Amino acid sequence: MNVLFDLRQARAFLAVANTLHFKQAAEVLCITQPALSRLIKGLEESIGAELFSRTTRQVALTVAGQLFLEECRLAITHLERATQLAQQAQSGDIGHLSIAYNDFSINGVLPSILEVFKERYPDISVDLVYMPSHTQHKALLDHEIDVGFLIGPLDIEGLETFRAASERIVAILPRRHRLANRKQLSLRELAEEKFILGTENGWSEFRHYIFKICMNARFTPQVVQEASTSSGIFGLVAANMGVSLYSDCINRFQRDDIAVVPLDHDDYSVETIAAWSNSYTTSSFRLFHELLQSKLSDDQPD
Repeated sequence: MNVLFDLRQARAFLAVANTLHFKQAAEVLCITQPALSRLIKGLEESIGAELFSRTTRQVALTVAGQLFLEECRLAITHLERATQLAQQAQSGDIGHLSIAYNDFSINGVLPSILEVFKERYPDISVDLVYMPSHTQHKALLDHEIDVGFLIGPLDIEGLETFRAASERIVAILPRRHRLANRKQLSLRELAEEKFILGTENGWSEFRHYIFKICMNARFTPQVVQEASTSSGIFGLVAANMGVSLYSDCINRFQRDDIAVVPLDHDDYSVETIAAWSNSYTTSSFRLFHELLQSKLSDDQPD
């Protein structure tokens, strides 16, 4: 059986059920009593059951009305919640955000951004997925993710970017290395060292940059070990398997089995950018973008 009635009729029923008085219910709803009676009559005809027993002095719920009341209250609660969620989603206050990150961003600028975002918009669910920089390019263009944090700069048609951080390149050495106690060193001083780098599959962008600056320093790094993660690189260095180059966000790790020594060249740095497709933005992402711009602007030195 198809039952057709609208939200006005349901609200009218609840008003009468709560007051058991048509005049008072009409005043609550800000309508006339005849209009209220027509709404109730139409609801009863649509359902095919009498919901109220009426006398000149008293209004009471029938058995059918009592059963209908319990479910009607639940239905109205769900509808009001659904309306609220839809309105929040329209304004971006609730929704979903998919964020891809690389090693430098998750060990650097991204956690503090996410912390503020979740405090401000707790109803927006955030999915984090690890993804190398070069893999993020396609994922952004295919709308598989909303925003990516990766190595920049980046110039790909269809993608917009925002610089999230710029961190200096540092040397990572075994704690007992002959250069471990230096205040700083030149890249050229590492020319004869054995290098540990991230794998080509996961670290291609950063590897290309490391080879570029090493060749500018007139040597090609001798790569003897590779690791897929930052912790793997640090562990191999700590085991005296070689040296490496990394962003100075490594200082957040506070490891005592490796030494971190700055390079004497200020231009050696890795840039972390936020990137997104200019043809696909959600309300949730627009809120994230606004926060990203405001937070990073506040973090800039005067």
